[in-house]
Amino acid sequence: MAEVNVGIVGVGTYLPDRIMTAKEISEATKGVWTEDAVIQKLGIKKKFLPGPDDGTQEMGVKASLNCLKNTGVDAKDIDVILCMGEEWKEYPLTTSACYIQDAIGATNAWGIDVQNRCCTCVSAMKIAKDMLVADDSINTIMVCGGYRNGDFVDYTDKNMSMMYNLSAGGAAIILRKNYGKNLLLGSKIISDGSIARTAGVEIGGIAHPFTPDNIEEGYKSLRLIDPVRMKNRLNEVSVPNWYKCIDDSLAQAGMTRADLDYLSILHMKRSGHLGMLKDLGLTEDQAIYLEDYGHVGQCDQILSLELALKQGKVKDGSVVSMVAAGIGYVWSANIIKWG
Repeated sequence: MAEVNVGIVGVGTYLPDRIMTAKEISEATKGVWTEDAVIQKLGIKKKFLPGPDDGTQEMGVKASLNCLKNTGVDAKDIDVILCMGEEWKEYPLTTSACYIQDAIGATNAWGIDVQNRCCTCVSAMKIAKDMLVADDSINTIMVCGGYRNGDFVDYTDKNMSMMYNLSAGGAAIILRKNYGKNLLLGSKIISDGSIARTAGVEIGGIAHPFTPDNIEEGYKSLRLIDPVRMKNRLNEVSVPNWYKCIDDSLAQAGMTRADLDYLSILHMKRSGHLGMLKDLGLTEDQAIYLEDYGHVGQCDQILSLELALKQGKVKDGSVVSMVAAGIGYVWSANIIKWG
């Protein structure tokens, strides 16, 4: 029996019309961060803000429709929708995958929401590949979703500068069994549950429910709940975990760091981005720094890949690694051989 391969048919993204500039971010911090520091240190020239019709699920729909248009795939040929969209959405306790399924006309699919915070794209792609390999009845999977967690950011919270970059948008990617090109060759995910509750939205859940007095604060309560513990642990394990994910996924593909051509990497502070490229032996031209987009959560990897394809940074033969990390804490990477 021939070995099953899984390839990427194509991608699609959606970004809102509204933007927030570095100057506006600086003003929102009440001058604690200067415009120059927002640009140079945090690495944000501008980011996207959702418009009135840009709900989390709706942006997932818009990105999915763009993906179908870009690839020429018939929505009726999709077997499964894995929604990577965030839990902050139009209606709590609704299933985003089912909403997207109906909105794009994927009448033959079934859908499920998966969650790994900003790691969800890479995690869902691993799940998709494993499903395609294991289940004879599944041939085509769409991974898609929207993101607007920036709604919860309090710019006057100095501990939260690492999340001033939170942006808005949607992304979608289609994977197909035995596609024969753009192959997903390896994936690695590491999680560290010891810091699972060191960051998150503190007010509005079961532990700290909304009251008449805390509603306004609650909607700006995405914060570091235990900043010292989180930062100490991340300083200890974050970089080694990331590189283990990259190296292990390369090993699965029978490759080494020397084979890497492009890093499809999430937005992070400028020094972290440049440091990772240096450690991996890559040039700045072998990635796209998303300083004009901000951090669109788990959509970053698809956005980066789409931009790289348009700019000719990824072409036939390119070896791509998607790299992500998410609150939880989770690190991940995959390897894709394009073409």
